[in-house]
Parts: sequence; C-alpha cells; structure tokens
Amino acid sequence: MIFDFHTHTFLSDGKNSPIELIRFAVASGYRFIALTDHASHSNLDFIISRVSKDCTLAEKYWDINAIAGVELTNIPAKSIDEMAGKAKELGAKLVVVHGETIVEDVEPGTNLEAVKSEYVDILAHPGILTIEEARLAAKNGVFLEITARDGHNLTNGVVVNIGREAGAKFLINSDAHSHFDLFKQNLQEKIGLGSGLKKDEIKEIFGKNYKQFFERINYSFKRSI
Repeated sequence: MIFDFHTHTFLSDGKNSPIELIRFAVASGYRFIALTDHASHSNLDFIISRVSKDCTLAEKYWDINAIAGVELTNIPAKSIDEMAGKAKELGAKLVVVHGETIVEDVEPGTNLEAVKSEYVDILAHPGILTIEEARLAAKNGVFLEITARDGHNLTNGVVVNIGREAGAKFLINSDAHSHFDLFKQNLQEKIGLGSGLKKDEIKEIFGKNYKQFFERINYSFKRSI
C-alpha cells in the first residue's frame, strides 16, 4: 500500500488534472494521496476548493483516500505561519512548506519559520537542514520530507543524518508533477534506502509515522486500509 503526502496537478505546475492524477494513483496501488499544489494568497481558496471536489468524487467511486492540501512555495518566510493558518481555515487538510532546496533560490529562513509554525505539517526538501531546524521540527511535530524529486533529492542524505540526530520524524514523498512520477512497487522503499535510512527506520515510517501523521492532521479514513 502506497501513501504519498506531496503531489501536484495542473492547478499549479503539474501535468494532470486532480481527478486524473488520483486515477493513476489508484492504478499504481495507492491507498492514500494528498494533492498539494503550489500556493500563496493569490490562489489558496481556488486550489483548495477545486481539488476538494475531485477528492470527494474519487473517494465516492474508487478505493482510495484522497485529500486536498497546499504547498506554500517561495512566499516571504515571515508570512508562513499566518498563511498556513489561513490555508487550514479554507479547508486544507495538510500544509506543506517548500523548503530551502539547493536547486532554487528559496528565501533563507524559510525552513526555520516552517518548523516553528503550529499549522505546518511537512517541511519538504529542506536542503542543507540545520540541527536547530531539525530539533524544532521534532519538538513541534513537523515531519521532514525525504523526496523522490530530481534535484531536490540531492540533499536527502543530509536531511536523514541531521533529522535522525534531532529525533525528527520522516515521510517519503514523490513530489509528483505527473502521473509518471508516482511511486510504483517498492520504489518508495528504495528512495529511503538510497537516502541512508535503515530498513527498520523505513518500516517505522510506513507504520508508526503514518499513524502519528494522520493523528496530527486529524484525518479519518473514508476508505478502509
């Protein structure tokens, strides 16, 4: 069973419509998918309301759990907490923050503001993560992403090593921008192993971390798993 908490549709820079991406996820063996398009004040309400409609449609007819979230991307670092809270008010089930990946000029301080916010659930591809950021993530229950996304995944090893030292929790996400990027078979596990995670740590992600994450976002499954 595949659980993926970070994907994109053509409502931002992805290739597929929301319902189309969910359909391909069903065909790939997914049991849970979060659609988290890039967002800011300009499109928060639009994305959340539109994606939610297709998530409801998919859950009615297909054997999958699908939710609408957002990825706050390249916004002013100091605006993260307020905007993440607004996203939750508008109905986002989870909030991802686009971290300080080494392949983009993300504003310094983004990682720190993300892990300080009570409304942020995942810090995606945080790049050269610091021990201070990782410790705050652990303290505040913000999950750190191990990513399959080309470029962003160059620092997965740093995230694992620093996050492990700090006691932070990990999730392994696709950051899919097309149905071709979705996880298949045991690719998710291989991404984890390639990042330096041990098999028992990956098992913990697929079990304990998932459970804790769903508790964090207060999510009740529509479909049994």
